[in-house]
Parts: sequence; structure tokens; C-alpha cells
Amino acid sequence: MSAQASNRPPKPALRWVLMLVAVAVVFGGVFGIKAFFAKKTNDFFDNMPQPAVPVSAQTAGTQQWNAGGEAVGTLVAINGTNVTTEAGGVVRQISFDSGQPVSAGTVLVRLNTANEDATLKALETSARLADVQAQRWQALGKDKLVSLDDVQTRTAAAANARAQVEAQRALIAQKTIRAPFSGVLGIRQINLGQYIAPGAAIVSLQQLDPVYVDFTLPEQMIGQLGAGNTVQATVDAVPGQAFEGKITAVEPQVDASTRNFKARASLHNPEGKLRPGSFAKISFGLGVASEVVVIPQTAVSFNPYGNAVFVITAEKRKPGETDATGKPLTGEKLVVNQRFIKTGTTRGDLIAVTDGLKPGERVVTAGLLKLRNGSEVTIDNKVQPASDSKPHVQNR
Repeated sequence: MSAQASNRPPKPALRWVLMLVAVAVVFGGVFGIKAFFAKKTNDFFDNMPQPAVPVSAQTAGTQQWNAGGEAVGTLVAINGTNVTTEAGGVVRQISFDSGQPVSAGTVLVRLNTANEDATLKALETSARLADVQAQRWQALGKDKLVSLDDVQTRTAAAANARAQVEAQRALIAQKTIRAPFSGVLGIRQINLGQYIAPGAAIVSLQQLDPVYVDFTLPEQMIGQLGAGNTVQATVDAVPGQAFEGKITAVEPQVDASTRNFKARASLHNPEGKLRPGSFAKISFGLGVASEVVVIPQTAVSFNPYGNAVFVITAEKRKPGETDATGKPLTGEKLVVNQRFIKTGTTRGDLIAVTDGLKPGERVVTAGLLKLRNGSEVTIDNKVQPASDSKPHVQNR
């Protein structure tokens, strides 16, 4: 029997099967243990108590706000131009300094008129001779010594000579350049002895008091704003000061490309602080005060799909809730949930809410990025926003 058993042929297939079964058992056990620990770890983190997120909050309140709006505009001189000359010539005299205030009619530049003056004397002599001859022929005509046609010819020649004199005087006057209106001159752009052509710029002249401010508004406001409405303008060049004025004109046509219309207001500028071309921020009122729901602007998350806030509510804790150390918690907790709202105008740090929020509801004003629906929060208010239209930031 032993000799027959030792002579049995080997069975490699059985060995492979047994080896594969052993490997499967070993690896199955390893992966099973790993899956078990992974599940326990996930269950621990899923059920681990989350610490409350510290945030600042404020209760939505109501305030009396005047209906109004804001816009951006550009300052424009009521009169502004580059002083030029109608006739070309060589600069003989410059009678102004750059940046000088001048009155209307002040002589600024004189061009060389030597040739024109000589021509004027010759024309005046010719005109006097023509007048004498015309008077003589008129006397002869009364005595019927010359024909009426000759008298009329001499009279017309005298009138033509006088017209040539006046034309020459007008040409000479064109070579004396005067300020067309009162204002402040800019930087001189010519020099003595320089030839300037007709239309060449000599110096800029701007009338600074009053000044215009041109701005645009959406077409929805075309019936709410008109001539006589009061506006306030501020410029970066004069921080902390507002300039008051009144609307003088409203463009009757709406721009088809932007759906906006233009308006112009006049601002008093006795000290010349406002300069044409400057950027200006415009604010204005449209009617009586009305009650609005207001919250801090920092409470609003502005998104393309809608503006939202996190509203804070108090909830009772569920049985068995613990903190991070495992200590049981009781009583109420503060949780947040996101809510979409519609916003209106802004004033200082506050913004008006037209829909989606009621007075008395609390909203998160700082720490929004750390929140999600159902997050527990704690409130820590240190800095409160203000509704001042020109808030002053303290240097901390």
C-alpha cells in the first residue's frame, strides 16, 4: 500500500486551488478589517459634535429713509473753450500769464498789423477822396451840369471805399485777441515772434463759477426727476465736502443703446474748487421719507443668482447632544439658515431690504464664509454699522 501511495502522480491543480483559497482568506480578512475601521472612523466624524461658529449678528430694523438715488457724473464748465484767432499772423505782444483770471474783453494777444495799418491809411485816403468827389458831383448834378448816372456812380464809389476801410479795420481788430468771457486761463501755448495760423489754440479759458455736472440715470427715473430738483455732488479732489446745486435740464431722449437719459445740474463754485473734467458722485432725493427694513451690507451675500442672508433662529437641542468633550448639552441653540432676499438702496453701512425679511429677525453680519444651513453659531458683537451717508472710518 505504501509503495502504491508513494507512486501516485502529483496534483498541481489542487495545490493551486488551495493556495488561491488561502490568499483570498488572508486578503479578505485584511480588507474586511480595514473596511471595519474605516466605517467606524466615518461614523465617528459624522456624529462628532461640531463646535459653534462665532459670528456677529444684528436684528433687522426699520428706519425712515428719503427716497433717492445716486449717480456718477462729470464736471463741465458753463463756458469753456480754447481761445483762437480768426486771422493768422506773427505774435507781437502777449498780455497774459498762465493760470490768470481774466474778465470778458481783456486783451490777451496782439499780432503784427504793420502791413494792415499801412493798407488802412491808404484806404482811408482813398475813401476821403471818393467822398469829396461824390459831394462835388452831387452839387453838379443839382445844377444839371452832369448826368444823374454819373452822380450815382461817384456816390457808389465813395460808399465802396468806406466799406473797404471798415473791412480793413475789422481785419486789424481780428489780430487783437480778447477774452470772450470771464474765467481762468490755462497754460500759454504760443510764444513771442511765433506765427500762428487761423484757428490755432492760444490758451484755454474756463468759467468756473458756476459749473455744470452732467450725469446719466436709468429710464425708470425719467418721470421722477426734473428741473429744480436738488442734488449734492462730491469729488475726490475735495474730500469731506458736498456741493449743492439744482438740476437745470433733463435730456428728453433716452439713449437706445444704454436705456439711460442725461441730466445736468448747476453747482455754485465761488472758490474754484471744482474743475471741469473731474469725476463726481451725485446723490439726490425724490420725495418724502418712507419706512424701510434695513440691515448691514455685510450681511448680504451678493450672487448672480440672487442675494441672500443667513437668518438666525433658536432651536431646542435634541436629546443626547454633547459638546466636543462629550459633555451633555441642554437648552436652546442658535442655528442659521440661508434665505434669499430682494435689496434696495444703500446708505452708509446699511442696505434696504424690499422683500424676504421682516423687522425683528436676526441676520449674520460677519463670518458668512464659515456657515452652511443648520450650522450652530454663537454671537459676538463688537463693531456696529451705521446709517450715516458719509461714514467715517476710525483708525484702529
